[in-house]
Formats: sequence, structure tokens, C-alpha cells
Amino acid sequence: MKPSQFHKLMDLVENIKKTDAMIRLHREKDDSDLMINQYEARKDKFVGILIDELVAPSIRSARSIHTIKLIIDKFYPENGNELSTTDTDLAQLELAI
Repeated sequence: MKPSQFHKLMDLVENIKKTDAMIRLHREKDDSDLMINQYEARKDKFVGILIDELVAPSIRSARSIHTIKLIIDKFYPENGNELSTTDTDLAQLELAI
């Protein structure tokens, strides 16, 4: 991996951590859902970019896929209980897995 790629990935991780901290802060203060939703959307955007970078042909490997799993486990631990049932295509795909 090139140093520039590494630094870009590290910047994304830092942005995700900072955004996650803001989400926790707003939840603790019991602020409006609007702020929490905005920060969650921002976090999702950063995570999506990070995952896209990790599956790019120049980086893609078994190790990068494992790193994606770690990212999801760390930053979305609660999602196992909150999965939406409205996306039936993804639900069927999950059952097939």
C-alpha cells in the first residue's frame, strides 16, 4: 500500500471515530434526533468511503476484507438488533449466506 493510501485510510478512521464520539455525546445529552441522524449519516458516508477504498483492486485482499469486518463490528455493534425488515432482498441474501 502506498503511503498516501495509508494516510487517506487513517484519516477516514479518525473521521469515523470523531463522528461516533459526537453521536455518543448527543445521545448522552438526549438532544434531538435530528442532530443524531445527521451525524449517523455522516458516519455511514465515511464508513462507505473506507470500505470502497479497502475493496479497491490495489488493496483488496483477505486481510482488507477482515479489516472491513472489524470496522463493522466496532462501529455498528448494535445493528444486529436493529436490522430493518423492509429490505426483503437483503434479508433473503442474508438467509442464503
